Amino acid sequence: MRKLILLPMIASAVWAGAPAPTFYKDVLPILHKNCQGCHRAGEAAPMSLLTYKEARPWAAAISEAVLSKKMPPWGADSAVGKFSNDRSLSDKDIRLIANWSAARAPEGNPKDAPAPLHFVEGWNIGKPDLVVQMPKAYEIPARGTVEYTYYVVPSGFTEDKWVSAVEIRPNNRALIHHIIVFVREPDSKWLPDAKPGEAYVPPLVKDEKTGNESRDDGQQGEFLVGYAPGVPPEKLDAGQAKLIKAGSDLVFQVHYTANGTAGRDQSKVGVIFASEAPKERVLTAGAANGDFAIPPDNANYPVSSKLTFYGDATIRSYAPHMHMRGKSFRFELVKPDGTRETLLNVPHYDFNWQHRYRPVTPLKVTAGTTIECFATYDNSANNPYNPDPKSEVHWGDQTWNEMMIGFMDVAFEAKKTPGDIFSETKPEAQTAGLKP
Repeated sequence: MRKLILLPMIASAVWAGAPAPTFYKDVLPILHKNCQGCHRAGEAAPMSLLTYKEARPWAAAISEAVLSKKMPPWGADSAVGKFSNDRSLSDKDIRLIANWSAARAPEGNPKDAPAPLHFVEGWNIGKPDLVVQMPKAYEIPARGTVEYTYYVVPSGFTEDKWVSAVEIRPNNRALIHHIIVFVREPDSKWLPDAKPGEAYVPPLVKDEKTGNESRDDGQQGEFLVGYAPGVPPEKLDAGQAKLIKAGSDLVFQVHYTANGTAGRDQSKVGVIFASEAPKERVLTAGAANGDFAIPPDNANYPVSSKLTFYGDATIRSYAPHMHMRGKSFRFELVKPDGTRETLLNVPHYDFNWQHRYRPVTPLKVTAGTTIECFATYDNSANNPYNPDPKSEVHWGDQTWNEMMIGFMDVAFEAKKTPGDIFSETKPEAQTAGLKP
C-alpha cells in the first residue's frame, strides 16, 4: 500500500518546476521504441497505446508502471552485460512519462509527433513466404488439466529450406500457455504414433526413481520457434538461418491452460526463407536439468545445469526457463582455462514474461567452453504464485511442476552439423533433440 501512495508523490516531485512534457513530442517516441510492439490490437498487451486517444485514459497507470519498473518487463541485472533488445527505460524517459502524467497528460501539437510505426497486419516478421496452420481447431475445455498436445504437419519440402525469420501467431492467447514448433526430420523416431493433422497426446510413463508419471514425448525434434508472453518472433541476422531438411515435418507442441471459459484454437506459424545460402546455421540448444526434487517450504532451493561446446560457435541469445516457483537464474561462462564470467543475471525471475536476452556483442566460444546455469526456486508460502508450498516438486510439463532450462541460440558454420558442436564423440549428441 505504501508503494501506491509514494508513486504519485514521486511523480509530482519530478514535475515541479519543469516544463510539462506533451504526448506527441515527448511520450509518443518512448511508446514507439519500448511499448507499441505489444501494446496494439492483436498483441499480448491488454490495451493499445498507438494514439493519444488510446493512451490518455491510462496515463496514471502508465506512470505508476514505469516508476515501479514493472513495465516495460525486463529481468536482466543492469550491472551484468549489455543487451541489444533491452526494453528497460532510461531514468530520463521515466521522468518524462511521470511528468506528463502529473501534468494531466497534455496532448501537445500533433505536428511534433514522429512518423508512425508501420506494422504488417498480423505478422511482426513481415509477409511470410509460407504460412502453416494447425490442420484442425482444438476445443479447449473450461476447466481441468489439458496435457501437451501435438499436431504433426508434413512440410512437403522436396529440397532443404533455410529460414531467416519465423513467427507463431497464437489464435487464442487467453488459453495458450505456450506453443513450440519443432522440425522433425524424415528419419526421426519421435512421436511415431501421431497421425498427421490429428491432435495427439503422448502416453503416460512412470519414472522409476520418483514414481511420478509424465507424458513421454521421446527424443524431440529441432526447435524452430516458440511463443510465450514476452518472447519475440525469430529474426536472424544477415547470413544466418535455421535449417528445415527436405521431407521434414513441422510439429506444433501446444500447452493450453483452462481459465473457466471454454474456447477453441487453430494457431499458425509463418516462415520467411533466406534469399541466399547462409554462412551460419542457427540452432536453439538448452542446458537442462530434470533431475531435481524441490523440498516443501524451501524458499531458496538451487538447481544447476551445464552445456559444453566441442566446436567453435557463437551464442546470440540467452533465455532462462522455469515455472511458477522460479526465483532467479544466472548464466556463467567457464573458459577452457577455468576462468569464469557472468553473462546474464536475472535476480527476480518472472514466469509471466519469457524473455530472450540478446547480447550487444554475441559471445564467441571455442571447443572446451562450458556454459553453466544456476537457478533458485521459491517453494515457500511467501511465493504468491506457489500453488502448493507443502509439496515436493519435480520436473513436469504443467505450471505447477517445474523446469530448469537455459536456452541459447547458437550459430556455427553452415557446413557443420549440431554433432560437430555439441558432441564430444559422434554420433551421440549431448543435448536432447539435437542430432549430428
